[in-house]
Amino acid sequence: MPLTRSKSFPTTDATPENGGSDREKLASGRSVAGILYKWTNYGKGWRSRWFLLRDGILSYSKIRRPENVNQLSPSDDVRLIGDISTDRFSRMNSCSGRGRRKHHKTVGIVHLKVSSYRESKSDNRKFYIFTATKTLHLRTDSRSDRAAWLQALASTRGVLPLQSLSGDFSFISPKDLSISTERLKKRLREEGINESLVKECEEIVDSEFSEAQEQIKLLHEERTKLLDSLKQLEMANLEAEASGIHDSVYQLPNHKYSSLRRGKYSECSTSASSDDKQEFEDISEEDGPSFHDTKEYFSEPDVGSGHIPFKRRTRLPEPAEKERGVSLWSMIKDNVGKDLTRVCLPVYFNEPISSLQKCFEDLEYSYLLDQAYEYGKSGNSLRRALYVAAFAVSGYASTEGRHCKPFNPLLGETYEADFPEKGIRFFSEKVSHHPTVIACHCEGKGWKFWGDTNLRSKFWGRSIQLEPVGVLTLEFDDGETFQWSKVTTTIYNILLGKLYCDHHGTMQIRGNRQYSCTLKFKEQSILDRNPHQVNGVVEDVSGKKAAKLYGKWDDSLYYVAGDGLNKASASLLWKPTKPPPNVTRYNLTSFAITLNELTPGLEEKLPPTDSRLRPDQRHLENGEYEKANEEKQRLERRQRMSRKIQESGWRPRWFEPQGESESYKYTGGYWEAREERSWDDCPNIFGEFTEEIPDCA
Repeated sequence: MPLTRSKSFPTTDATPENGGSDREKLASGRSVAGILYKWTNYGKGWRSRWFLLRDGILSYSKIRRPENVNQLSPSDDVRLIGDISTDRFSRMNSCSGRGRRKHHKTVGIVHLKVSSYRESKSDNRKFYIFTATKTLHLRTDSRSDRAAWLQALASTRGVLPLQSLSGDFSFISPKDLSISTERLKKRLREEGINESLVKECEEIVDSEFSEAQEQIKLLHEERTKLLDSLKQLEMANLEAEASGIHDSVYQLPNHKYSSLRRGKYSECSTSASSDDKQEFEDISEEDGPSFHDTKEYFSEPDVGSGHIPFKRRTRLPEPAEKERGVSLWSMIKDNVGKDLTRVCLPVYFNEPISSLQKCFEDLEYSYLLDQAYEYGKSGNSLRRALYVAAFAVSGYASTEGRHCKPFNPLLGETYEADFPEKGIRFFSEKVSHHPTVIACHCEGKGWKFWGDTNLRSKFWGRSIQLEPVGVLTLEFDDGETFQWSKVTTTIYNILLGKLYCDHHGTMQIRGNRQYSCTLKFKEQSILDRNPHQVNGVVEDVSGKKAAKLYGKWDDSLYYVAGDGLNKASASLLWKPTKPPPNVTRYNLTSFAITLNELTPGLEEKLPPTDSRLRPDQRHLENGEYEKANEEKQRLERRQRMSRKIQESGWRPRWFEPQGESESYKYTGGYWEAREERSWDDCPNIFGEFTEEIPDCA
């Protein structure tokens, strides 16, 4: 059947009047193809790509020559969309007699079973396709061409077979693998090798095979998890269709895989103002080598039932009043000659979380430790060390674009975080006021993480340098431990220019067994066009390099096994989640937005010292700025009493110092007290108080 040109459709409704005939044609194997413009990045902008919709799969490739159009021939049963697509095929026909037609490599595919799409509200030529791993930004030449593509997508979705995805994959089970050493033993005996050496060789082969079998088993389990995830996403889309959701907006509902990000959009948004507010992603998968690691996207662990009885929030409350800007210069001018220790900075400079909650942000990517535990459990110590390194780097990702400071906790202030969907429980307490020390403890699946931190600050006029003091410890259930300290953070342009922070220095991750790691955070220079770089190496106990790491602390981290650095063979260890669709002026991540939330039934379980109950922080989150400032000034007076309170014999409730090291360790009992609501020995530090020093002896 010859290639045909599609007709223009008058509206963007994805269900045409002749939908039945079109569906029948698609069901019989007819394909749809054409030129679409795809956004790549700010450097390259919109680039034309050849798209082919066939058998429920949308694939696309680069067009270097008129004839390189995704392995189609003039005899294919394909419907072309757009005049430019017809022109391309005409030129292809004229070139077909000059020699063998070359086919360009496909650079991307989208499975429509597990994807969704939405038209742009601000541009009648644009539309978006969302998958669990990326968002495609596409543009046509006209509104009618966009309508034709949307109709083709809807028609294809209508005839997708309902069979299980399990038929699309074939796995090799480790149980099906076997090895025989009979030929090897026979050959060795023919050479006159004695039986003891033959037996030793057989044991070596068996040992190597067992190790390979374990690796295959691990890959088998990872792919099985991926398949299960795809099945659930597929069924979610089919259920959405069955419930009557409009064809032009297919949704991936919120379930235990809701952590999968789809770029900077929500396909459910309807307002034109929010549609293209932050239109494009800076990086395209076409800009460099492709790295594949299923754990990047399906990595949240399934803990217990895998469900929580509530849905965590995705945005902060709407501000109750309009915020007024604050001039830093006027604030400095008004406080000339005053004791700066008694100057209370307005809440304008704060974000609505405390330093105790900020510590928990380091655990956002705790699934990396779950994976490290599993790798070590299966005998792969190198991969365990690599994922520990990735976790150490991931804690810095949330600092990008965060220009406000967290609240300084009161002495004795605490914070708990119970995240069953992540399989972790976290607790932190301010254990010292002078010097300011925060201690934390976290329990996960097969591991524990604890540490304390104190910041030494240096003011350099235009910048502030923060040097963390303290050791972080990670201990797995099998006894393997890793320890490291954080690198230096510098905040630039305090008075003039755009405020930004950078992390730099060397991080030594010391293991007590086979591997340790050294990571170097490169300091950003004024003319540096490639900032935030991290490079590292994993070494065994003998000093031999086992793997190299490279990436950026706000973007991604890769590793290459061995002593070389062939980036073409690199594997992805970690990539941060996408920014939330509801951006605040604080630039909080989706994870940080949930930290100060009082979920249903939580308040009555918390001790009176929990950060969520701090009034100035709560008022700031609600946008009640006048009340927030009043409460902050009141609590600042209590804060100034903390040194005297500490010197009078006060001791932390849930942590205790460890000998001369001055480090703090969790003494236990918090979660048991929470279960019994036993908070009699926890003072109401946020309530009314007098200027008298309490008896803490």
